[in-house]
Amino acid sequence: MLRELNYKDLENGSLDGTYLLIDVRSPGEFASETIPGAINIPIFTDEERAIIGTTYVQESMDEAKQLGVEAISRRLPDIFKQVNELDKEYKNLVFFCARGGFRSRSLVVLFKSLGINAIRLEGGYKGYRGYVNASLPKIVEEVQFKVLYGNTGCGKTEVLMELKKQGYDILDLEGCANHRGSLLGGVGLGTPHTQKMFESLVYHSLKNRKSNVVFTEGESKRIGRVAMPEYLFHAVKSGENIEIKCEIDLRIENILKDYINDTDYEILHALSFLKKHIGEKNFEEYSELIKKHDYIPVVKDLMIKYYDPKYEFKNREYIGSFENRDAKTTAKEIINFTFVE
Repeated sequence: MLRELNYKDLENGSLDGTYLLIDVRSPGEFASETIPGAINIPIFTDEERAIIGTTYVQESMDEAKQLGVEAISRRLPDIFKQVNELDKEYKNLVFFCARGGFRSRSLVVLFKSLGINAIRLEGGYKGYRGYVNASLPKIVEEVQFKVLYGNTGCGKTEVLMELKKQGYDILDLEGCANHRGSLLGGVGLGTPHTQKMFESLVYHSLKNRKSNVVFTEGESKRIGRVAMPEYLFHAVKSGENIEIKCEIDLRIENILKDYINDTDYEILHALSFLKKHIGEKNFEEYSELIKKHDYIPVVKDLMIKYYDPKYEFKNREYIGSFENRDAKTTAKEIINFTFVE
């Protein structure tokens, strides 16, 4: 008999023992967005999936199924080898595809018949997304955000990571977006996350919190290619604000550490979008300096002329202000201020 459960049951501990989520969608689907923690064992390649989909629309369902069976049969020995090894490590293997249909069903039926404890996730990835969409706003309502603000390069992210290391709950919005928020924020980070993946990572971060006090960074509503849902943006904006200050020389060091790592092409490409703000002359000067690997005057000039005026928070009320010279020390000071004083 086909065994299945929905994501709510999974989160509520319906399974006895360890489990692993296995995404059987194509590599492209998995790379775009998945359930955090899942691994990818694709039934079809991206090309096969496109061909089968086109055949379904232009030819017939039977013809598409025939192509699907042929594709699966070529890959089945390797799939079985992977699944058989995972079955030795996990008590339950939970398979999902886009909607809990043909791809996951076919594998679960097969592996159950071979004695593997395979389970199908009801509704697939779409069902999971529906659960996150319904649950995340309720979770956000329970959270009391402590929000770090400060100019670019003052080390807010490092302080946030130190708070996490010291056992306190954080929401790393930039990490969830895989983008630092500014126009240059994607430099060195690779492909930014999609909106769905961002929301999933936010959900799991807040779902796994130990308390209702959560530290985060102040961000614009849009972070790279994603946007905070209105309820999340409002909750962060309504949180208690903590100011992080830092001398400009140390800010420059932080920027160089975060952005400069064989990333000249990315920096120049991003700066090209700033021409209307910094002017053609400045852009040309910055470009020449970057090509010579002379980054400090570029960073300092951008901070003074562009970033600081854009991101200053003169009218914001803070419950505390901290000079950040060392992230670990600053994190301890914030913890003492928040939970002791």
